Amino acid sequence: MKARLLLCLAIVWPLFASAAEPAALYRQHCASCHGADRLGGIGPALLPQSLERLRRPEAEKTIRDGRIATQMPAFATTFDDAQLKALADYLYQAETPAPAWSEADIRASRIEHVDPATLADHPVFSADPLNLFVVVESGDHHVSILDGDRLEPIHRFASRYALHGGPKFSPDGRYVYFASRDGWLSKFDVWNLTTVAEVRAGLNTRNAAVSGDGRLVIVANTLPGNLVVFDSELRLLKTIAATSLDGRQSSRVSAVYDATPRKSFIAALKDLPEVWEISYDERAAPIHDGLVHDYRMGEAIARPGYLHPRRTPLDTVLDDFFFDQSYTHVMGASRDGKGQVVNLDIRRKVADLALPGMPHLGSGITFTWQGKPVMASTNLKTGEVSVIGMNDWQLVKTIPTRGPGFFLRSHSQSRYAFVDSMMSREGRNHLQLIDKESLEVVREFTAPPGQTLAHVEFTRDGRYALASLWEMDGALVVYDMQTLQEVKRLPMKKPVGKYNVWNKTRKDEGTSH
Repeated sequence: MKARLLLCLAIVWPLFASAAEPAALYRQHCASCHGADRLGGIGPALLPQSLERLRRPEAEKTIRDGRIATQMPAFATTFDDAQLKALADYLYQAETPAPAWSEADIRASRIEHVDPATLADHPVFSADPLNLFVVVESGDHHVSILDGDRLEPIHRFASRYALHGGPKFSPDGRYVYFASRDGWLSKFDVWNLTTVAEVRAGLNTRNAAVSGDGRLVIVANTLPGNLVVFDSELRLLKTIAATSLDGRQSSRVSAVYDATPRKSFIAALKDLPEVWEISYDERAAPIHDGLVHDYRMGEAIARPGYLHPRRTPLDTVLDDFFFDQSYTHVMGASRDGKGQVVNLDIRRKVADLALPGMPHLGSGITFTWQGKPVMASTNLKTGEVSVIGMNDWQLVKTIPTRGPGFFLRSHSQSRYAFVDSMMSREGRNHLQLIDKESLEVVREFTAPPGQTLAHVEFTRDGRYALASLWEMDGALVVYDMQTLQEVKRLPMKKPVGKYNVWNKTRKDEGTSH
């Protein structure tokens, strides 16, 4: 009997030891920077949700070789190949139970780097503050501030790990707020070129939005599934759990948007068939959830309209949104690619959208075609741009492209729109130029095969367009929109996005909001 027990232990024990080894390796070599609970410290969080855009081979490479210009060392001489792979696999395993991040955690995380009272009330540089570009360089986790007139950088600083969802500006363009994938929200004073404050809003964040009056900042989280509301100094005001009305079902939050004309935020939910509108108008009408015979007679208990979700029930989950310029209508796409239009005033679906494949409405644009308002969207599965009439929501035209694309960009002062094919292995080095009058591709710009050319942003006046050569040793490629020729290149470390202050604060029709 004893011999049999020893035999069983001899067989099973290596399995336990092997399973425990990655966790032990993590505690010994990683926890001091990334936290014992993998929630982050001086290094980023190492949870599956935080690493969802980092492929495992790239994670293994990072562990083996480290990261240049960061505190991440190389472990090539510390781990053998089996240990390295096991550690990478461990990082992609979900924690059980799921990590929590409370309001107390949020408040305790807030950092004030600079006393706002000590900062100048005017720009400390001579460039036009409304024609600046904020350039996110994910290659080495830095941000560059670019003069849009001279097309030269004026400042560069280190950012949090893996900024996500695009920065959002205060209405005057002075402040820009960055959300990182592992939940950090940073406030940067563009006029003074300094980070003012930071706070950790969650453990995995999708994006942030700034209210049209600049008083509030709201963050959309997938872990925990909630919305977090701050004042403009990043002091916590409230959290809103993303749950069904009865509280039985929870959801991740896909994104949150500012709807300035409505004085509200609009939230997209990843797991609930609802659209939420959260008013930041302190005089907002009360909210009556469910059916009420006559709310004017006081027949139901209402919740305050201010900073509470007003729910629009749907027949399917929509988690990719685009809005008309008035923010009356939201166009949404489901995971199976079906699109529909929801009227936020009457709170119901008013039309279906004939969009095949998987439209990427979040990167759509609007413009006027033959005197009528239209919107256009790329597609993540098929090589085409769909143009939809916004009066009748009918398909106007399908424009063939090199391959599935992510970004579509234009400017109100330009007759052209750029579309990439970055989701296509063969076409990702191509940018195509669409004439907004003929709705035809009229020109192509190319990078070397295998490289990615994507994400265009225009200068304030629409004269120049800046495209990203999306490589570690990449660049911003500047095109003159009168001659349609390349006129300049600015070296950058994988510039995944660039954002013009004027276009973003004025919500130009050619850029995403």
